[in-house]
Amino acid sequence: MDVRWRGAFESVEVEVVHGEAFGHEPADFDWWSQVNNHSLGWVTARERDRLIGFVNVAWDGGVHAFVLDTIVVSDRRRSGIGMQLVAAAASGARAAGCEWLHVDFEDHLREFYYAGCGFESTNAGLIPL
Repeated sequence: MDVRWRGAFESVEVEVVHGEAFGHEPADFDWWSQVNNHSLGWVTARERDRLIGFVNVAWDGGVHAFVLDTIVVSDRRRSGIGMQLVAAAASGARAAGCEWLHVDFEDHLREFYYAGCGFESTNAGLIPL
């Protein structure tokens, strides 16, 4: 498996994996422009030519980075790929000078992010918009 910070990808392949992970039909979304224009970076995971995982790393332009859209294809979940994606995201954010890596997640992902990836619980707030 090849895990890369800012690895090359086609938008359609990320959208297919994203749709599978989040339960929606793939759309015509330009992931390449999105992450290049708005993110600190991203991480890709590939087996041969197949994209099997992806995570977006947004940031505030300073010392805070944010993990978004951690996705792994269904036939490779629970094999450690997600943890490798997040570890590479942390490494990339650290190398860029970030001091904090944030994540929010649904309750069923608590063990993955806390025990698997090393995040610690903090207070946070949310306003649904």
